[in-house]
Amino acid sequence: MNETSGAAERRGSEKIMTLNTTGENTLNNRLKAKDYALIGQFAALIALCSWITIPSVVPFTMQTFAVFLTVGLLGGRRGSLTVVIYLLLGAIGLPVFSGFSGGIGYMMGPTGGYMIGFIASALLMWAMERFLGGSQPVLISSMVLGLLACYAFGTAWFVIVYTKNTGAIGLGTALGWCVFPYIIPDALKIALSAFLCRRLKRFVY
Repeated sequence: MNETSGAAERRGSEKIMTLNTTGENTLNNRLKAKDYALIGQFAALIALCSWITIPSVVPFTMQTFAVFLTVGLLGGRRGSLTVVIYLLLGAIGLPVFSGFSGGIGYMMGPTGGYMIGFIASALLMWAMERFLGGSQPVLISSMVLGLLACYAFGTAWFVIVYTKNTGAIGLGTALGWCVFPYIIPDALKIALSAFLCRRLKRFVY
């Protein structure tokens, strides 16, 4: 009688363990599916914002806004992966860049350095999130530093391409073309993306 009861208890325990394992696997699969869906949606959002041109003295797109919003809402790991996937879509020729452009040729052009800058921005934001936490001050600081990294890569690449194709150009001139006109618009993009991250983040996780 005791042996029978013990065997029944063992079978019951094994069944419960199997159900728990199955439940955990199902939950993990759902989380993965949610991650993939979010990554796809936000890659599309970056493309959409790349097509939006805001008219001003110096017209600009909302591309950097979308990058900051993506990493801020999805977190460093998923956000960085989203930026990489977006760039890969453009690299294979899909018209996801500004002006409905795409392809390696576009990425090798004068503004191609900003593409690398987007990855640098995302990775920097990820690193700060990992080591300093996800508070709002850390998020805003990471966006500012990410923007500076984007400026650095973009301006350096512009100087290289412009010098190769046209002739030497001074750093001051390059900054006057590539950075200074965009500081105020980019600061507004950071403010807007930080505000939206604070409001929307609880709906994403």
